[in-house]
Amino acid sequence: MRDLRLTHGGFYRHFDSKEELFIEAFGESLAELSHKMLSAIGHVPPDSQLKALMNRYLDLEHCEDVAGGCPVAALATEVARRPAKTRTALLQILKNHTAQAAKFMPGATEEERERKARVLLSGMAGTLNIARVMVDEEQRRRFLEDAKKFYWQAVQQ
Repeated sequence: MRDLRLTHGGFYRHFDSKEELFIEAFGESLAELSHKMLSAIGHVPPDSQLKALMNRYLDLEHCEDVAGGCPVAALATEVARRPAKTRTALLQILKNHTAQAAKFMPGATEEERERKARVLLSGMAGTLNIARVMVDEEQRRRFLEDAKKFYWQAVQQ
């Protein structure tokens, strides 16, 4: 707050509650992540975009960026402890994010693509959490590579 030359009161008066602040921060963090992920597909052919997104999300750099990485991976257990109203708002943010990700999924229907996107995103966030626990960098790298292969095969079915 001091670095931004804001007082606590001057900052918090923009939010009705800490829960509202949490929702806003989560949404902004997810939007920032989306922007980073979409930059990974800027120069790849359309049929390679999903793979590029998966590779970017499950790369070592993103794994090591706990503070600036995926808010789902970082905060899922905390979100589960929030009040129902907050979880509902966060779930809507996740649904919107999933709908955007579904555009890159193979599938005959929108419902099938969204189902795959939900499972893929939750699986990759879990993978990131487990990888972050691993102390050995080579073990972490292999784990992320194995996950990329597994998820790629899974979404093709």
